[in-house]
Amino acid sequence: METSSKIKIFLVDDDAFFLKLLEMQFLSHNHYETQTFSTGEYCIENLNVRPDFVILDFHLDSRDANAINGLKTLDIIKEISPETLVIMLSAQDKIEVAVDCMRHKASDYVVKSETSFFRIHKIIEAILKYQKIENQLNWYKDRL
Repeated sequence: METSSKIKIFLVDDDAFFLKLLEMQFLSHNHYETQTFSTGEYCIENLNVRPDFVILDFHLDSRDANAINGLKTLDIIKEISPETLVIMLSAQDKIEVAVDCMRHKASDYVVKSETSFFRIHKIIEAILKYQKIENQLNWYKDRL
C-alpha cells in the first residue's frame, strides 16, 4: 500500500441502507476510495482492482438466498489475494462469530452499530501504522 495514494476499500453488504451510510462516511474522509457491492460474488469479480481493504458483511443473504455468505467470500478472497486485508462486519455480537471469522483469516471483526465506521477507521489506521513500522524494521534489517 502506498501512503501517498488513496486507500482502496471495497464495502460489501446486502443491507443497502447500511452500505450507503458506510460509503458516505468513508467518502467524507479524503484519503479513502470506495467501491460498493451487494454480494460477495460481485466483490470477487472485481478483486483485480486490488483493494487495500475489504469490509465484508458476515451474512450477505437477504437479497439473494443463493448468494454466498461472508465467510465463503472471505475464503475465496484469501485464496485469490492472500495479502488483501478483510474486516468482517456483523449484526451478531457473538464471540463465536468473531472467532470463526478470525479462523478464516479475517484481519478483524466489527459489530454493526452507529459507531461501526469509527471502529473500522481506527482498525485501518492501526494496521497501516503497524505495516509502516514493519517496513521500516525490514529496511533496517536489510542493511545489517
